[in-house]
Amino acid sequence: MNPLPVDEIQRTLRTYGFSASPTYCEQVRLYVELLLRWNRKVSLTAVTELREILKFHFGESLLGIEAAAIENGRLADLGSGAGFPGIPIAMAKPGLEAALIESNAKKAAFLEEVRRELDLKNISVHKGRIEELPASEKFTFVTARALGRHRELLGWTRKRLLEGGRAVLWLSSAGFVEVKGVPEWDWREPVQIPGTKERFVAVGQPGRSSQAGEIVSRETIL
Repeated sequence: MNPLPVDEIQRTLRTYGFSASPTYCEQVRLYVELLLRWNRKVSLTAVTELREILKFHFGESLLGIEAAAIENGRLADLGSGAGFPGIPIAMAKPGLEAALIESNAKKAAFLEEVRRELDLKNISVHKGRIEELPASEKFTFVTARALGRHRELLGWTRKRLLEGGRAVLWLSSAGFVEVKGVPEWDWREPVQIPGTKERFVAVGQPGRSSQAGEIVSRETIL
């Protein structure tokens, strides 16, 4: 399978608000190669077409940077799976310290392989459940994609966020309605994922109100 051209990677990722350097594009190519190789033995993704991987896994992950103003600090990626959204974000922000938390041993081994092969020094892999992470670990950002268990997730996140920290969730419209119902969280207007109708990146912070605006498109927000 021939790798995607650099200019196509750059053009696609610009749709998600990210300007990819040639070096970043080479990292994407290597990551995809590892993903597809491991996917033959370990169930990592149902998406196997190169252009769909680029959009669904990388583009959608990178949209979180703009939505939540992610820069430096510490990020916890819960249920990291094949590394999305945590690894693409960490690749883009080398000043960010990213902890990938994954309970499945084979998936955690894959994450370690990606970390080594891409020489991502700002990433650590924690094999285990989120409840097993030491209570002293605090984060600027907590990300989760299609993890579910929203009330449990937000309860854990509230205890682990540093002051001013943010939860960044990839959700369906129904999922966003659910998280809005969790008490004492404030949510920004969610960012619609390009090319979708019912999927969004939602950014929230602990607060006294769980009220949020209506779901609007990314174009309206920008």
